[in-house]
Amino acid sequence: MVDATPLLPPLNPSVDQSTNQATMLQLLQSIVVAAAWFIDGQQTFITVFTDADPDWKCLDPVDPMCKSASSPCGLQPGSWAWYPAGTSIVSEWGLECADKILLSLPASAFFAGCVFSSLITSTLADSVLGRKLLLVLSCLVMSLGGAATVLSPNIWVYSALKFISGFGRGSLGSSSLVLSMEIADQWWRDKIGVLGFTFYMLGFLTLPMMAYNMGQGLSWRLMYLWTNVPSLCYTIFLFFFVQESPRWLRLHQQNEDNLTQQDLLPVANYDFLISMKMLCRNKQVLWRLIAGMLASFGVGFVYFGLPFSLGDIGLNLYLSVALNALSELPASILTLLLVATMDRRSSVLILTTLSGLCSLACVFETVGIASKFQLAAEVISYCTACTAINVMLIYCVELFPTTIRSTAISLVRITTLLAGVFGPVLAAQGKSSKFWSFGVFGLAIGFCGLPLTFLPETKGKDLADHIQDEEQVQRTGIAC
Repeated sequence: MVDATPLLPPLNPSVDQSTNQATMLQLLQSIVVAAAWFIDGQQTFITVFTDADPDWKCLDPVDPMCKSASSPCGLQPGSWAWYPAGTSIVSEWGLECADKILLSLPASAFFAGCVFSSLITSTLADSVLGRKLLLVLSCLVMSLGGAATVLSPNIWVYSALKFISGFGRGSLGSSSLVLSMEIADQWWRDKIGVLGFTFYMLGFLTLPMMAYNMGQGLSWRLMYLWTNVPSLCYTIFLFFFVQESPRWLRLHQQNEDNLTQQDLLPVANYDFLISMKMLCRNKQVLWRLIAGMLASFGVGFVYFGLPFSLGDIGLNLYLSVALNALSELPASILTLLLVATMDRRSSVLILTTLSGLCSLACVFETVGIASKFQLAAEVISYCTACTAINVMLIYCVELFPTTIRSTAISLVRITTLLAGVFGPVLAAQGKSSKFWSFGVFGLAIGFCGLPLTFLPETKGKDLADHIQDEEQVQRTGIAC
C-alpha cells in the first residue's frame, strides 16, 4: 500500500512544539544527507586540474626553436622549465610526451571504479545495509582512497588509488539522493533533490578556486588533502547524526503492523539480490530501467566529457571550468522550475535535444570571437545536460517503488559513470579532431534520450512502496 502520511510535514504553528522540533530535525537530516553531493562534485572533477598540462616557459628567451614550439615535448632538456613546477602529475612525473590515452588513465580508472562499485553494491541499499550505512561506507572509502593519492610515486599507483576512490564514490550519489528524498514528504521531495544538485555545483566550484592557488606554486597533492580530509570529518558526522530512511525501516520489519504476510516473505530472507530479481521479473519495470539507463548514458557523455574538452576551445582553463561549475547553479534553479511547472518526461527530452545541438556546434574549428560563441554553446550544452540529469534522477526516484528504488537509481547512474569512463578518452582524442569529443557527445545525448518518450509521467504522484502499487496505478489510475 502507498503510505499517504507525510514523513516530513511542513511546520505548523497549531501543533505542539515537540512535533515542530522533530520536523525541523528531519529537515536538517535531509540537508546533511544532501551535502554528500558536495564532496561528490569535488572528487568527480578534481583530475581536470591535477592531471592538466601546466604552463611552461623557455629558459632562453631568444631560442627560436623553443619559442616556436607549441609544447615542450621534443625540446632539449635545459631549454625549458615548468612554470611553476609540481602543480600537476604531468610536470612531476615528466609526462609531457606521454600518450594522451595514458594521461586519461587516472580519470578513466576513477569512473571505472564507480561502475564496478555500483554493479556490486547497487542492491545493498535495498537489502541488508540500508541507505544510511551504504552512504557512510561510500563516503569513507572515497575519502580514504582520495587522501591516499598524495603518496603516489607514479601514474600507475595514482590510477590504482583513483580506482579505489571511484569504488567508494559509486553508490554515494544514489544513496544520498534516495535517502534525502525518502525522508521528505511529497512537498519537500523535489526541493531536497535539487538541494543535493546545488551542493554538487558548490563542490565543483571550489576546484578552480583551489587550482588557481595551485597555479601559484602549490602542489597537486595538497588539493587532494584539502578535499578529502574535510570529507572524512563529514563522514563521521553523518554516521552519528543521520537516521535511516523511515520507508526502508518500515519495509524491513521495524514497523511490522503496516506489512502484509506476503510483503514480509522477500524481506525476511535478506537476499541481497532480491531487488535485482524483482527488477528483472517485471517487464514494465525492466523497460523503465532500460530507458532510464540509455538516457543516462547519453547525458553522461556531455556531463563528464565536456569538462575534459574545455582546453580544446582555446580559452583560459580556470575561467572555462568556473563557468561550467557556475552553470550548475542555473541548472539547479531551472530544475526546480521545471519539476514545479512541467512534466518530467517532456523536460528531459527538450533538455537532451538542446544539449546535443549545442555540443555539435562546438565541432567546428574557430578563432577569435567565434571561439567565445563556442564557449557559450559549450556552457549551454553543459548546463542543459546538468539540468537533464537532475530532472531525470528525480524522475527515476518517482518511477520505481521503495523495494527496488535504490537498486534502480544505482543502475541508472552506472550508465552515466560508464559514459564517464569513455568521456576522458574521447576528450583526449578530440585534441586532434573535435568530432571525437563534441560531436560524439552531442549525438549520444540527442539519440539516447528518445526512449524516455515511452515512459509514464510521475509528476504529482506519491512514492510507491511496492511493485504491486505501481501495477495498481497503471491499471486503475488510483493508488492503493
